[in-house]
Amino acid sequence: METRELRYFVAVAEELHFGRAARRLGMARPPLSRAIRQLERRLGVALLERTSRTVTLTEAGSVLLVEGRAALDAVDAAARRARRAAHAAAGQPRLVLVAKAGASDELLAKLLDAYAAEPGAASVDIHLCGIGEQERLLRDGRADVALLHRPFDATAGFDTEELSTEGQVAILPAGHPLGRRAHLRMADVTAVPGLPMPRWPHRDGTYPAGPGPEVHDHTQLLQLIVLGRTLAIVPESARTRLRDDVAIVPVPDAPRVTTVIAWPPHSRSPALAGLVRAATRL
Repeated sequence: METRELRYFVAVAEELHFGRAARRLGMARPPLSRAIRQLERRLGVALLERTSRTVTLTEAGSVLLVEGRAALDAVDAAARRARRAAHAAAGQPRLVLVAKAGASDELLAKLLDAYAAEPGAASVDIHLCGIGEQERLLRDGRADVALLHRPFDATAGFDTEELSTEGQVAILPAGHPLGRRAHLRMADVTAVPGLPMPRWPHRDGTYPAGPGPEVHDHTQLLQLIVLGRTLAIVPESARTRLRDDVAIVPVPDAPRVTTVIAWPPHSRSPALAGLVRAATRL
């Protein structure tokens, strides 16, 4: 398969309409239809079911859509990493580090200071992102390295080093009866009347069903807690940046959170290797 044909197919499969897909690709409809038929002949399978009114995916087409998106993402990631490698070879090494906004603040500050003291340290661009975005940015080549948090972030396919492991605490509105307890259990926190658990986005940007509010980031979450609309279970290190108008109670049986530094396994960047060394020494 050619990358061009794969892009054509993904556009048609996502739009399920040849006219819209052609406009999206900036081409005429007839050559797009011919390219899809040629791809089907080459693979020896039908990818689309066409009628005069509708276009639907076959089972083979559904599989190719998933695999094709991943393949195109990998191609785009390779191009981005190649461009950054060229800049590094030209004497302009830069690293893009992504981290979840509002998480691992103290660790991130210590890491940047430790790496800056390394001989020949590269410039580090920090990208603070929303929930779950750092994994996607690392996979698609827009970042060189990330701070991820297991079990919330997937680390499969990355090289990683563990940096810290910690327990979790419950954050409740100030004055809530549970806020006076010495500790809580997960069963207590997930069944509080009038305080549904927040709903975080899936990796595809959609939200799970449920009564809790949709939450995009930690700033929004904290405001909703203060307003008495939700509660949250967060890593213990979050204590340092919380306001005085919330209650904080340890949850000993909550899953422990491990912060890792993660990077693509095929990286050959000396600058990245230096950053990882600095992180593991902390």
